[in-house]
Amino acid sequence: MKPSAAVLLAAVVALLLLSTVRGDDDDCGSPESAAHDRARAKPLKIAAFFSILVCGALGCSLPVLGRRVPALRPDGDIFFLVKAFAAGVILATGFIHILPDAFENLRSPCLPASGPWQDFPFAGLGAMVGAIGTLVVDTLATGYFTRAHLKKDVATGGGSAAVVDQEKQAAAAAAASEEGGEHLHVLHTHATHGHAHGSAALVAAVGGSEDEKDTVRHRVISQVLELGIVVHSVIIGISLGASHDPDTIKPLVVALSFHQMFEGMGLGGCIVQAKFRVRSIVTMILFFCLTTPVGILVGMGISRVYNKNSPTALVVEGSLNSVAAGILVYMALVDLLAEDFMNPKVQSRGKLQLGINISMLLGAGLMSMLAKWA
Repeated sequence: MKPSAAVLLAAVVALLLLSTVRGDDDDCGSPESAAHDRARAKPLKIAAFFSILVCGALGCSLPVLGRRVPALRPDGDIFFLVKAFAAGVILATGFIHILPDAFENLRSPCLPASGPWQDFPFAGLGAMVGAIGTLVVDTLATGYFTRAHLKKDVATGGGSAAVVDQEKQAAAAAAASEEGGEHLHVLHTHATHGHAHGSAALVAAVGGSEDEKDTVRHRVISQVLELGIVVHSVIIGISLGASHDPDTIKPLVVALSFHQMFEGMGLGGCIVQAKFRVRSIVTMILFFCLTTPVGILVGMGISRVYNKNSPTALVVEGSLNSVAAGILVYMALVDLLAEDFMNPKVQSRGKLQLGINISMLLGAGLMSMLAKWA
């Protein structure tokens, strides 16, 4: 996702939420009581702005800055543990924080009784659409960049040598198989050798080297992951900024600060593996860090007219939350956890495998505990 496209997406989400301040005068649920102290809430919102900004920047920057520390490099054991922890956090964010809110919004008694909201699980539908949409974007984007590398290799002649090598190895294996049983060991050796060269040919044919393929893959993962986080971050920022209840805001400040820091660690780990240029790294980190604080400012600006219990607000927030939940659940399970858990380095080392399982459960558990306050 280009920075301009990401900014446009955040603007669209904000405009959808801002559209709820008009046209709905439904006071269902008495959204804010007059007893709530607006004067006490304002400094708490300002504290939330800076706390979430700093914690988000810290979480997202730690993996990036850790590249200069040998133990925290992407091929190190500690990086696997940190990434598993962050993936557990993202998984819990989708299942425990966002999806239940989507169900609550889309089945609220404040929605019209004559509509389909009470008869159909629209939040589950939205999550499914988000997951399937992410799969489609994931595969299409990866395929697009793969074909682009293929065309580049064909144009430069880089892939032809590997293909010729593959054909030679296949011919050698076929010739060896005609020699009979006494050369069985030789046949096995040649077949294995041919298979290895075949894999190398495939790698060369679809993008040069294995490292280049991994880089393309991680770039797609990091950008799609930021897409899901951005949608959710705008919503929670506006909701916090529009609240007038100090007793509600106080625990949210701490909970959301840790929430942003943990999410930032997950996104930062993906950014490191994607090997972006410095400008792109800074842009992605800044965009992640500023999304929720800017949402808080927008919420503060509309707090006197925003009715979070209006039908339009409930439908817009619930729909966006459900789709964001599907995106994050897919990314956590498929692109983060499954990829690392099936990594040959992890599979061949029992202690590391046990460690990343514990780290994942720890991240998911701690993030689930935060649901009590946020």
